[in-house]
Amino acid sequence: MSSPDGDLPENLSGVIGGDGAGMKGRFWAQVEYDGTELAGFQLQAQERTVQGEIERALKEVTGVEIRVIGAGRTDSGVHARGQVIAFNAEWRHELADLHRALNAVLPADVAIVQLGIAPEGFHPRFDAVSRTYRYTLSTQPWRSPLTRRTAWHVPYQLDMDRMAQASRCLIGTHDFSTFGRPPQGENWVRTVSQAEWQAKQGYLTFDIRANAFLYHMVRSLVGSLVQVGAGQISVDEFEAMLLAQDSSLVKQLAPAHGLCLMRVEYSRAARLWRPEAGYPVSKVPAR
Repeated sequence: MSSPDGDLPENLSGVIGGDGAGMKGRFWAQVEYDGTELAGFQLQAQERTVQGEIERALKEVTGVEIRVIGAGRTDSGVHARGQVIAFNAEWRHELADLHRALNAVLPADVAIVQLGIAPEGFHPRFDAVSRTYRYTLSTQPWRSPLTRRTAWHVPYQLDMDRMAQASRCLIGTHDFSTFGRPPQGENWVRTVSQAEWQAKQGYLTFDIRANAFLYHMVRSLVGSLVQVGAGQISVDEFEAMLLAQDSSLVKQLAPAHGLCLMRVEYSRAARLWRPEAGYPVSKVPAR
């Protein structure tokens, strides 16, 4: 665990005690989870969710019910390495103590990787400028018990060059209504800045970064791109699907377990909560 030396930013005056211990205000955290046995991020009354587990842990540690806000509402079965959350709390001890206490009571499939102090008003969803997801395919002829929770097993030959070529049409600002629906409102337009395939030792990974995503957007894209790689649809047909703005054209949805939220990025102004700006942060020691 570590925190930076030096003076604290002015807007933390009165938030952290003069002895460096005890604080009240806005916290942020980077969260990692295995979504296999979780019903997504968002709170549900009858199901285990990431938000529900973190709020339960916060209540157990602080004795107070605390509402958590996330950067992205991942679906049931989807994983995360870089989910970002925020919450308001009062804590009378050191930041690293809160970090340790939360991880001690969280279940094995959820962990706080980093915990820090955020500026008042920081919102992990609305302040984000991009999110990056990774989808993993296993193309080995046999299934792997070790990756069955994190990779979609596609046991036939895929043409990655064709898949990469088709993915290039995704770059830029487009109406993606063919491949998903908005979580709220009626805006289907998103801006994609990265859409790349890589191959390594029997696995293919697809990294896609955008300002925001539609519901099921990445899984619909991957399912259709696998069809491109299998020769079931052409590169031109895939591009025509995007332009058609017709969700009935999607015939294959990639399963949730191959998808992982890798990171959420913020503008320079919102990065004040980063440790290099002088805000205290507690990290899990490097592996």
